[in-house]
Amino acid sequence: MLLDLVTPLHSATKRDYMARLMDDKVHCMTEARKYGVAYWDGERRYGYGGYHYQPGRFKPMAEALIERYDLKPGDSVLDIGCGKGFLLYELQQLMPLHLDGIERSTYAIEHKHPDLKATIINGRIENTVYAGVYDLVISLGCLHNLTLRELHVALPIIAKSAKNGYLMVESFRTVEEWFNLTAWCLTAESIMRPEDWCFLYEMYGYKGDYEFVYFE
Repeated sequence: MLLDLVTPLHSATKRDYMARLMDDKVHCMTEARKYGVAYWDGERRYGYGGYHYQPGRFKPMAEALIERYDLKPGDSVLDIGCGKGFLLYELQQLMPLHLDGIERSTYAIEHKHPDLKATIINGRIENTVYAGVYDLVISLGCLHNLTLRELHVALPIIAKSAKNGYLMVESFRTVEEWFNLTAWCLTAESIMRPEDWCFLYEMYGYKGDYEFVYFE
C-alpha cells in the first residue's frame, strides 16, 4: 500500500535546485558518495549539511510505524540504511523492541545516537545474509542509491526477511520533477518512476508498503 509518512517532512524543506546543479556538482557528488563527514556533517552542498539528533523529529514517524504494523514489545525491526540510527532510537524510546540496522557509512555508525541499543552492521544490504524473519523491515531513502544489479540482489532479501515492510525512495512523475531530482540528488543510482519501482517490487516478491518522495 502507498503510504504518506515521510512526504510532509520532505515537503517542508525548501531547495534551490539550480544552485545545487551549478555548484561544481561532479565534485560534490564525488565527496557525497564517500558517505563520510562531508556527506553527513559538512556543508549542505555535500549532503545533509549537519545531520544531528533533534528530539522528537522522528517521533511521529516511529509512532505511525508502531500503529501501522501493530508492533508489540519484543518484536524485531530492521532498518536498512539506518544512518545514525535516529529513527531506531525514537522506536526504542516508545517500546522495547529488538532493533537492528545496516549502514554502509562507518562515519554514521561511529556517530550514532549514544543511547541507541541496537545492533548495526557496517555493510550493504545486497552483501548481507539475514537469519530468520523480522516483524518489520524499513528502508528510508536508501534503495535508490543501489544500482539495478544491486537491487536484483537486495529486493529478494527484503521480501524474504520481512513479515511487514515499508520502503521509501525518491522518484518522479513529471519532466519537471525529474529535472529537480537529478539536479538535487548526489548519491542516487536508480532514478525511476513510481510504476517502475512497483514493477520491481512485484517482480521480486515484495508485498509490503511503500512511499515515494518527489521534488516539486
